[in-house]
Amino acid sequence: MALSLPAKKSEGTRRRVSYYYDPDIGNFYYGQGHPMKPHRIRVAHHLIVAYDMYKKMEVLRPSASTATEMTKFHSNDYVNFMQNVTPDNYQDAKFAQQLKRFSVGEDCPVFDGLYRFCQLSGGGSVGGAIKLNHRQADIAINWAGGLHHAKKSEASGFCYCNDIVLAILELLKYHPRVVYIDIDIHHGDGVEEAFYTTNRVMTVSFHKYGEYFPGTGCHDDVGYGEGKNYAVNFPLNDGVSDKAFVGIFRSVLGKVMESYDPTAIVLQCGADSLSGDRLGCFNLSLEGHADCVEFMKSFHRPLLLLGGGGYTMRNVARCWTAETAVALDTELDPQLPFTDYYEYFGPDYGLPITPSNMEDLNSADELQKIQEVLLRNLESLEHIPSVPFQERQPDMPSTFTVIGADVSKMQS
Repeated sequence: MALSLPAKKSEGTRRRVSYYYDPDIGNFYYGQGHPMKPHRIRVAHHLIVAYDMYKKMEVLRPSASTATEMTKFHSNDYVNFMQNVTPDNYQDAKFAQQLKRFSVGEDCPVFDGLYRFCQLSGGGSVGGAIKLNHRQADIAINWAGGLHHAKKSEASGFCYCNDIVLAILELLKYHPRVVYIDIDIHHGDGVEEAFYTTNRVMTVSFHKYGEYFPGTGCHDDVGYGEGKNYAVNFPLNDGVSDKAFVGIFRSVLGKVMESYDPTAIVLQCGADSLSGDRLGCFNLSLEGHADCVEFMKSFHRPLLLLGGGGYTMRNVARCWTAETAVALDTELDPQLPFTDYYEYFGPDYGLPITPSNMEDLNSADELQKIQEVLLRNLESLEHIPSVPFQERQPDMPSTFTVIGADVSKMQS
């Protein structure tokens, strides 16, 4: 019996999917007790390979982002700090002031290979954007990306390099309008801030709000100047269910696609909005979460899928495996195949994630009121923004392909 997702499969030919993964990504370690575990990306990759999905897509190992590429968004001194700070030298006098200045410390610790981790995360997202720009793929996936809190000169929320902003800047070389959508439980503040005053990028975030990190993203947070009403925020309370979430998502994004008509889509699929997340408080099932991917895929625009939060490792792996299957129009057996991490998924060893009986604190009336405000704001957009012809900046470096038997070597 295959796992059934609630959304109807998109009609038409199968989309070309490029999938980015580096086998080193799972080796990075934020430190003992830290909830962010890059190892979850490796666990997800093992499931994706075990389901034989690698045979249906182009598997790519990203080239590492360079310091020059990172400074397309981040400040020179911040990137230089990330390049040079290590667990062995961060207590030296020359770094003491910089640690405070760049908000590096407990939540965003200095760990071994920090800069390399940023290079791989950024390289996959930018590589995916380049693939989409050159129409060499319809959907690009980088589950190691989606680190949406990082600011121009500041680490935040376990994020150091904002791979999303770098990827969107790459997309803007070819696309007049990009929509960024965030279904992580935390507000996508770093991306919103980066594009707060422009109408070339619309940011749309569905998130927990009220005494919750990062504390931003009220529904009246709408952008500024030319960017007014191009920042869309849907604040939510604890316990939001599939029915409510899918309803508001489809309503708001349906209007976004009509009013804004983006030529490319970036969807951050943070898995901490799933039921049972270690740091989360929503109550979404795998089907409810994956419905967002299915819905955005149905518009047949270039689509970049990125990771993000997610702190219950077995559920993160299940989520991104299922959403890779959505991208490929592939149904999965709900009984998980064997992998090196099979024991992580006990006692049921199944793919589905069942919502709990937690109370939904989002009343239908309140959701309706917020939705109406956001739809009015979208309705007020006077025109679809265009961009005058300008000289296109060169692409960032391309990636090299890992296919066929080489995929098995990426399991280490």
